[in-house]
Amino acid sequence: MLERKKLPNKFTYPFVLKACAGIGDLNLGKSVHGSVMKFGFGDEVNVQNTLVHMYCCCRGGEGGIEFARKVFDEMYKSDSISWSAMIGGYVRVGRSSDAINLFREMQIKGVCPDEITMVSVLSACTGLGALELGKWVESYVEKERIQKNVELSNALIDMFAKCGDVDKATNLFRSLRERNIVSWTSVIGGLAMHGRGVEAVAVFEEMLRSGVTPDDVVFIGLLSACSHSGLVDKGKRYFDSMRKDFGIVPKIEHYGCMVDMLCRAGLVKEALEFVQEMPIDPNPVVWRTLINACRAHGELKLGEKITRQLIRNEPMHESNYVLLSNIYAKMSDWEKKTRIREAMDMKGMKKIPGSTMIELDNEIYEFVAGDKSHAQSKEIYEMVDEMGKEMKRAGYIPTTTEVLLDIDDEDKEDTLNRHSEKLAIAFALLNTPPGTLIRIVKNLRVCDDCHSATKFISKIYNREIVVRDRNRFHHFKNGLCSCRDFW
Repeated sequence: MLERKKLPNKFTYPFVLKACAGIGDLNLGKSVHGSVMKFGFGDEVNVQNTLVHMYCCCRGGEGGIEFARKVFDEMYKSDSISWSAMIGGYVRVGRSSDAINLFREMQIKGVCPDEITMVSVLSACTGLGALELGKWVESYVEKERIQKNVELSNALIDMFAKCGDVDKATNLFRSLRERNIVSWTSVIGGLAMHGRGVEAVAVFEEMLRSGVTPDDVVFIGLLSACSHSGLVDKGKRYFDSMRKDFGIVPKIEHYGCMVDMLCRAGLVKEALEFVQEMPIDPNPVVWRTLINACRAHGELKLGEKITRQLIRNEPMHESNYVLLSNIYAKMSDWEKKTRIREAMDMKGMKKIPGSTMIELDNEIYEFVAGDKSHAQSKEIYEMVDEMGKEMKRAGYIPTTTEVLLDIDDEDKEDTLNRHSEKLAIAFALLNTPPGTLIRIVKNLRVCDDCHSATKFISKIYNREIVVRDRNRFHHFKNGLCSCRDFW
């Protein structure tokens, strides 16, 4: 168009910028932004809104989102579309706290949100695991009479399921007049995360009876539900029916669910055979699932062999070294374990720090391992010490093999006591009335020791504790956990 000397106008650029967003190339987006300024359309609201959207979608680390915020802040006149684009951008890059803060600023400025804004805000609540904030958003939607279309309803279902209240999510699903495939997927996936596989399977069968054709995403939720609930035979049957009954070619995610299901059931050799017979190359996630199973079920030599191959394929991925270190710890081979630690140090690698978030009185608190930045830090660590003494009296034995450091057992116990989830639970015990349910969100998989400790804490302090980790929900009550098999 430019080569033919046809000049663009204010209607041209939103389409061009949406195309740039689809491509996701930050430098290309900047180039078009330069063209916008050159032709004098930098003050057009529709163009500015699409610029915000484009930068939010562009690759280049955090760079894109920062350019988006600069455009947003410099807008002379913003509308609900501008705010929605910026809030959605923060959610897209995982900056949920910034999304919530911007929504609060939007309210102060008196800009009325629409259903698109609220979908993004609910996604931010989901990312934070902030159930109370999510409940407030639901009541805000009702109070402001924001149109509750199927997309917003689905976002509410997803939020409640992923923030720990799967019963509310299910009730919302039941109340929907209009459902689409996402509605069914959200409730099936939510039940799967909570280990309620039998119910997830029942909802899937109900979906089929209602005439809705499942897609590949539904099957990921369904197979995950079978995995977390030990429904091996059902899982195999559904996996076979994907191609046979619905013409869906399984993707790596479906194969990963099957490997996870076999591993959780202790069928490690069968899982390995399944991987070797897969028609597509297994990805590192599949191999790590197998390695974790090898460690949990005593197939240590096999786990060592697979992990060493994984390290050869991914020499700079720190979690592979941590996996191998954990296997050597299980073998009590401290010399090899130390060598792994030294190899990580030489390559400049560190374990991803564990962090845990907890919502209390409309505030989100985040703890990292060994955190002493909190105003109540002294009291929290005193509470952690008290928890440790009470747990030991009740028969708790720390799982010190989880600790990567080459230090003595007493120091290892101290390191375990500083794990982020224990700090968050201690904070909750200090600041909530007896008997109050505790909800926390962990960024990584809960380690064996914290899983064991949380069972003891739930019984000693008579608290139900709901933990969302990277994989699923764990509901701790009276010294037991809802998960069928933990590793």
